[in-house]
Amino acid sequence: MTSNEPDREHPNGFDWSAYESEVADVADVVDLDAARERRNRDDDDDLGDATDGGDVAELVDAPEAQRRPRFTLAGLKEGERRPVVPAWMRSRAEAAASATWLASLAAHTTGYHLLRLPLYAGRLALRAPVGGWRGAVAYLRWLTDAEGEPLRQSTANRDDDDAYLKLSRQRDRRVRWRGIVSVALAVLTLIGVAFVVASAVWVQALTITALVIVFGLLGTPKDKPLLDTAVVRAPVPLLTSDEVIRALATLRIVGIDRAIRAGDNGRRWFPAPIVRENNAGWRAEVELPRGVTASEVVEKREELASALTRPLGCVWPEANAQVHPGRLVLFVADKDMSQATQKPWPLLKSGTVDLFKPFPYGTDPRGRLVTLTLMFASMIVGSIPRMGKTFALRLILLGACLDPRAWILAFDLKGTGDLSPLAKVAHRYRAGDDDEDIEYAIVAMREIRAELRRRTKVIRDLPADICPENKVTPELASRKALGLHPIVIGADECQVWFEHPKYGEEFEEICTDLVKRGPAAGITLVLATQRPDAKSLPTGISANAVLRFCLKVMGHTENDMVLGTGTHKAGIKATMFSRRDRGIGYLAGEGDDPTIARTFYIDGPTANAITTRARAARESAGTLTGYAMGETVDTTAVRRDTLLDDLAVVLTEAEPKQWSEVVCERLAALRPDAYASLTRDELTAALKPHGVSTGQVWGTDPATGKPGNRRGLNRADILKAITERNKRNGGKAA
Repeated sequence: MTSNEPDREHPNGFDWSAYESEVADVADVVDLDAARERRNRDDDDDLGDATDGGDVAELVDAPEAQRRPRFTLAGLKEGERRPVVPAWMRSRAEAAASATWLASLAAHTTGYHLLRLPLYAGRLALRAPVGGWRGAVAYLRWLTDAEGEPLRQSTANRDDDDAYLKLSRQRDRRVRWRGIVSVALAVLTLIGVAFVVASAVWVQALTITALVIVFGLLGTPKDKPLLDTAVVRAPVPLLTSDEVIRALATLRIVGIDRAIRAGDNGRRWFPAPIVRENNAGWRAEVELPRGVTASEVVEKREELASALTRPLGCVWPEANAQVHPGRLVLFVADKDMSQATQKPWPLLKSGTVDLFKPFPYGTDPRGRLVTLTLMFASMIVGSIPRMGKTFALRLILLGACLDPRAWILAFDLKGTGDLSPLAKVAHRYRAGDDDEDIEYAIVAMREIRAELRRRTKVIRDLPADICPENKVTPELASRKALGLHPIVIGADECQVWFEHPKYGEEFEEICTDLVKRGPAAGITLVLATQRPDAKSLPTGISANAVLRFCLKVMGHTENDMVLGTGTHKAGIKATMFSRRDRGIGYLAGEGDDPTIARTFYIDGPTANAITTRARAARESAGTLTGYAMGETVDTTAVRRDTLLDDLAVVLTEAEPKQWSEVVCERLAALRPDAYASLTRDELTAALKPHGVSTGQVWGTDPATGKPGNRRGLNRADILKAITERNKRNGGKAA
């Protein structure tokens, strides 16, 4: 081999040219500059190649479009600014709640340790001798420079005489100086002992206590602390981007699997850092691979919780449709939402409600307050049985009854008495689905419909400066003379109304009218059902309700019936809730986006205490009315069991066929108490159970004198229906 000794031609000591010639036969020498140039040229060719023929083609995007956007002021203006002040400090309620919690924690910790002071004193007394011994041993080791002994022995074993002599002289200096200090300390100690002995008893006791505390702390084992733990904190598991990526990869979603196989490591999936939110959990925003929607992840919430090794009630994926359908917002709570301790309802023991303003209804997974505003809206509550639907409805009515101005109409069609606490403040109340209960309800709903018509006239006739928006305002609602106070109607198991063979269509007609026109007149209708379908929630009602609360349902049809068409497809899926998530559902209509809310739990005795307070407020304001004052409704006076007989009277043999409008006018003249508010549609609905339908009738308009065909009734049909009815009743008239 060629010698590589340094010479004058190769001052660096190595002959590179000789070495390259020797290895040329066994290895390739790479010119790095040429390799880089060739690689860049290949990359350019790859961008220009066509997919099939390999022909060079121009880039579709201009070079400017392929560069990252430069920093501009316009882009900075459009950027989202993170709040300087945390959310809990911007909210007075949350700041007060945090301060209250901190004060309660300090009070609890102080009380806990004060109660255990005798125990701590005993521990110190028992540990003080051990501490004294440890102190004496440590002092003697310091005095004799024992900490340097291992080093001195090590140098002696190595026969390093110089180092050993240096260390020995150093030890002598230290021991000499420390001995002098010890003599001074001994003198001071004797003086201190003499002073304490000559002092008062309390000084002696204080000195002994201080010595016991000091030596007791010195004698405390490391694994047995002096103080007990006043608050046991559960460890909060961290949520990292790697963990989220691995969890999403296990869901077997086609788009995610394809991206990972293509080499995407998921590092660019996070447009913002994973952060703690409200000190209740972790929030992660995920930009899913293209073609993957957040609703696909929401649908696999159970698998996602398993992949994250968290309880199901801790994992809450949501779609952020405001950005785009592929933006996932994942909140992982520290505690299971269904089992976490919820703060009590803020209105539990004090306070009133203004129905024109939001009132507390529940909390979200982050522990933040969720509010509800009932005015100018109707509401639907739906779920499968035993998920908290009735309690959710009762909480709404409890909040409404704390507004002393409001009329409360509560109908418990399940008949179990869950709404019975409201009886003491309700304008109308009924529990059950028997015939008399249904008749009571239809009478009450007819009254509300008549009230709706009266209100529309009052609002229409008010001056523009008093009622500029042609709707009820807080000021108008407070003026008793106008009678525009809020009215809140709650019906549990509302499908009983709409499926009733006799009054079902009338209930549907009245409720549809109230949902459409009632909110502007200060009337709010809240319907709850455990079977959300087209029959139990007619389309005219479900399509016009503004507020919606959906607890667990079994399918997308029920989900869309309660929350609105297309919500399931948009990722708002109440099907993801489990059987443990009682009282937890999606609340839509209160804010811009549906939110997951856990309603405040109010049991029966607590509900009674709340309504007792509400009744006292109503008595003071003079607004107690209806059922709460002992008023009864005479259902016999307004029943339509005699409708056929009354029609036989107004449809005379001389005029056997009449328009429906004319028939309603004649019925109102015959029985004003029963038919004063009867409309043509109500008449048609009331006759349907008897098998009587309207048909084309020729008549003359009394106002214009013009003849024409309109929907009307035939006396022969009425007489036939009476005959059939009498046969069913054993030959007796109803």
